[in-house]
Amino acid sequence: MMNGLVKILNFLSTGQNKLPRLSPLDHLKSLTSLAQNSMTSSFTSISLSDASQFYSSLIQQCIKKKSLTDANLIHTHILKSGFFYLNICNKLTDAYLKCGGIVDARRLFDELPNRFIVSWNSMISYYISVKRSKEAIFLYTRMVLEGVLPDEFTFSSVFKAFSELGLVHQGRQAHGVSVVLGLEVSNAFVGSALVDMYAKFGKMKDARLVADRVMDKDVVLFTALIVGYNQHGDGGEALDVFGNMIKQGIKANEYTFASILITCGNLEDLGVGKLVHGLVIKSGFGSAVASQTSLLTMYARCGLIIDSLNVFSNILHPNQVSWTSIIVGLVQNDKEELALSKFKEMIRSSIIPNSFTLSSVIQASSSLAMLETGKQIHAIVMKFGLDTTGYAGAALVDLYGKCGSTEMARSVFDALNEIDIVSMNSMIYGYAQNGFGHKALKLYNEMKDLGLEPNDVTILSVLLACKNAGLVKEGCQIFDLIRNNNKNFELTREHYACVVDLFGRSGRLDEAEMLIKQVSNKDVVLWRTLLSACKIHGKVEMAERAVNRALDITPGDEGTHILMSNVYASTGNWSQVIEMKSSIREMKLKKNPAMSWVDVNKEVHIFKAGDWSHPRSREIFETLENLIEKVTNLGYVPDTRFVLQDFDEENKKRSLYYHSEKLALAYALWMTSDKTTSIRIFKNLRVCGDCHSWIKFVSKVVGREIIARDAKRFHHFKDGFCSCGDYWNCKLLYSDICGHICCV
Repeated sequence: MMNGLVKILNFLSTGQNKLPRLSPLDHLKSLTSLAQNSMTSSFTSISLSDASQFYSSLIQQCIKKKSLTDANLIHTHILKSGFFYLNICNKLTDAYLKCGGIVDARRLFDELPNRFIVSWNSMISYYISVKRSKEAIFLYTRMVLEGVLPDEFTFSSVFKAFSELGLVHQGRQAHGVSVVLGLEVSNAFVGSALVDMYAKFGKMKDARLVADRVMDKDVVLFTALIVGYNQHGDGGEALDVFGNMIKQGIKANEYTFASILITCGNLEDLGVGKLVHGLVIKSGFGSAVASQTSLLTMYARCGLIIDSLNVFSNILHPNQVSWTSIIVGLVQNDKEELALSKFKEMIRSSIIPNSFTLSSVIQASSSLAMLETGKQIHAIVMKFGLDTTGYAGAALVDLYGKCGSTEMARSVFDALNEIDIVSMNSMIYGYAQNGFGHKALKLYNEMKDLGLEPNDVTILSVLLACKNAGLVKEGCQIFDLIRNNNKNFELTREHYACVVDLFGRSGRLDEAEMLIKQVSNKDVVLWRTLLSACKIHGKVEMAERAVNRALDITPGDEGTHILMSNVYASTGNWSQVIEMKSSIREMKLKKNPAMSWVDVNKEVHIFKAGDWSHPRSREIFETLENLIEKVTNLGYVPDTRFVLQDFDEENKKRSLYYHSEKLALAYALWMTSDKTTSIRIFKNLRVCGDCHSWIKFVSKVVGREIIARDAKRFHHFKDGFCSCGDYWNCKLLYSDICGHICCV
């Protein structure tokens, strides 16, 4: 220890340039020991500059170690030594900040009689970095009031604080100060921060004006402008800025390339995207993670998922953003199973998912109706504390709604920290899809109390709820109110199709046809919707008008031909059915084969009508025959109106017995015996009326809840009743594009 003291004393007395290799703590122990041995006279006689150099060196060592303890010791020793003066204490403030001691830094900062601009900037930027922008702005205001002039570093920080808090007026005032000080035009650093601030305010005209005035433009400024245009959906302007930057000879960096590739993806402009890809490689940023991530996003948004996967495979160490981008891209391109597989790889690679990752894989699970997988992801969401916030929470509401579990959806919804329009729409849609129209309307009416304004998605969901539950009066009232008084958004084809369907199913076909003519006489979807309603009510003449309108718009539309064939079949006009089917064959139109599937013991089993290919076919058909016998004894009678083929009555009955949903249900009942567990059946087309009636009887016979999801909605069967209240059971003489009403 004494040898160390001699070296320190030599340093203090001779002004040597380097301290002996001791830690700050060892130095201070040495000095403390020196004072205790009455040798302080040698120390106190040292010049101010030597002491300053000594403490500055100790502070630098402390910063390298990021030791808050050492910073406190240095501070204590400075106070005892009497060398408490401005330069050292400003440096010590900076050390506290870099060691994470914001409380100590602020206390020391407030005690200083005078403060350098560097200390003000350090405090302001630190507060912003830890998301405490209000305190940063308070310090900025205090700084100006104390007569300290802000510099370019002050402005670059404080503009960010104003934008994060959305303080437009205060941001403009600070902009004015920068103009007075001559920093707006002359300093690209300040100019870039201003562009970024105005872009985040959504004021792109102001951002562009600032950018145009800056004399010495750099890549940061151009990139900030491109990002701003991207964020506000103006990809064309973003491309224009990028082109101007290249013309001015300013080289793009990896963040510029990343931003402009996102622009190309948003615009689905593959041609420009490939040109930018070439520039990325030529500029040496081909292996930069930011560029590669934006590149795979661009290809995914342009529908080239194979190219996107190839780019991802070339990223040596994909980070959280890269994994999330490829998963999101796969979901957007209907590759949900592969997205879930990639998510598993991500977890195995020890990469922590964020809310965007989790919301995407939840979306994948809901699209596939994979409830058990969704529950597992829900557990992961809860582990990271994201189940009550933002995107992940809303995605969970959507998941359970689309899997027919509205109670779980409502449980997640009620636990959300903040209910926004996305989560509200998800819950209303969940109720709508599951046939709980009154619950959907109740939630819709509660929106104003929560301070939420409905948007186009809300209105579509609530109209769907009215349609599925047969709430014609309520649906018409909402539609008329929005149509006549709303100025916030325009009603779309989907809204009108929903109302046409609502009118049609309730027998108000003339009103449905009149609405189509008022809205768009050239919309094939609306005419096909009316055509379905005509089949329900046997309105052949109106159906023929609708078909002619639809085929004038899209002559080769397969769905229209098949629907009209079914209209003729439902009215027993078999000669017209033969003629329509002949036309369908001549045009080589294809129809989606009807199928149903069920998930048993985490394995999906798929069935088609009369399908004997399943390895357990014998057991399935035995179970089915047993069920048919039991439900027949309870009063079930096959409804041969749903057979749209010219069979005799007995064959019509037999064809109904082996529909795909009946086979799926028989298999599920044979494989499971727990009456407390619901059975979930899924179908790619709509369920037919006969199957609907049959499943009601089965639910009573077996004493279990049966949930059936078809192409449009859910039916919850329990104790011989369905959640739709039989509104759809008496109006199911329809099919979208199926050759047979149900499964043939």
